[in-house]
Amino acid sequence: MGKYGDWLVMLIAGGIIVFWLYRVFYRWLHEPPGMNSKLLLSEAEDVDDTDENVRFLEQAGYEVTHGKYRLPIRIDLDGLELQSRLFIDLIAEKDGKYYIVKTSRDRMPMDWTGSGVRDRLLVYALLLPESEGVLFIDQKDKTIRKITFRFG
Repeated sequence: MGKYGDWLVMLIAGGIIVFWLYRVFYRWLHEPPGMNSKLLLSEAEDVDDTDENVRFLEQAGYEVTHGKYRLPIRIDLDGLELQSRLFIDLIAEKDGKYYIVKTSRDRMPMDWTGSGVRDRLLVYALLLPESEGVLFIDQKDKTIRKITFRFG
């Protein structure tokens, strides 16, 4: 068995490696193009420890890792260039999971229906797909709501 057994083990190991390489290539080929979040978050502001939202998250057991971030967006509308921006308030971590943090605003009340949450917060979950979800902080009510989106 010595001569043929060695070849059999090598053949099985080689097959497993080829199968693994195929799966990695297939996943890479079919995953949607995304933004490099490390590059995105490298330009975020430093965390302001005096901010009441930061202290509120830390009291709830989250660690705030990144401060406010403004993402400029250029839009081409029939040859006309428009400009806009998207604001991320904070990035927080808890138990090794990252969350995008949005804070409530008096002038933009949140509609807590399925379509209201989708219209307002889905863009953030799609912007950083490796995040676990979105945390919505309401300082007035002293609540932190965790929103996760599942497709299909």
